Order: sequence, then structure tokens, then C-alpha cells
Amino acid sequence: MKLLKPILLFSLFLFLAPLAGHSQEFVYRPVNPAFGGNYLNYQWLLSSAQAQNPFEEAQPARDPFARDPLADFESNLSRQILSQLSSRIMQEQFGEGPLGEGKYTFGNYEIEVTPGLEGLIVTILDSNTGSETTITIPHY
Repeated sequence: MKLLKPILLFSLFLFLAPLAGHSQEFVYRPVNPAFGGNYLNYQWLLSSAQAQNPFEEAQPARDPFARDPLADFESNLSRQILSQLSSRIMQEQFGEGPLGEGKYTFGNYEIEVTPGLEGLIVTILDSNTGSETTITIPHY
């Protein structure tokens, strides 16, 4: 009986030993052909990357001399008017007297100034495009 147990364990080991020795070799093969992968994956990788690209193709540079001088003058004038208005609002808000509410019209821009809970609210409406910008100048 004492001898039977070791013989059974030895025979079981001999029977299962060849099964445990069978394995295969794992080889890593990269997908990207630049790192040694299959060259047929190139087109798939390129189309996948282009589909995920959020950026658009850069537009070619325009000729600086092809601009319209009147359009440049109009945009420059609009910038100066808006700059002067913002300077006036800031001076009246933080300067001597409070800025009264009201509506101002400068060219294509309609500007409405109203006091609010968080500060002075300036709403700028571009009547050409319909875009609206709201600026809140906080109280100090």
C-alpha cells in the first residue's frame, strides 16, 4: 500500500509530462509598416488617421496686395470706434460718474448698456451677420 501511492503519482507524472511540454512560440508583429509590419496595412492606417484628423488643410496664403483698400478702411474705422466706445465705458464705469443705460448705434453695430446684478452688461449686436456678443464688466 505504501508503495502503491508513489507508483501512482510517478505514473501520473509520466503520463501528463509530455502534455505540459507542448507550447507554441509567440511572435509580436507590429501593425504599422514603418515598424516592420505588413506593408499592406499602410493604406488602412492612413485612411484611419485621416478620418480622425480634426484639422483641415491649410489654406494657401493670399496675396497681400489683392486686398480691397476700402474694406480695410471700413474695418479699421469700426475697430477705432469700438475701441473709443470701450474706453469711454471703462472710464465712466470706473471713473467719476456711473454710466447710464442706453442704446448706441455705430455703423452696423447696435450696443446696449444695462446694469445687472453681477455688473455692467454690454450687449453688442452686428446687424450684418446677426451675431451678438455680451460682455459683463463686474462691480468692484
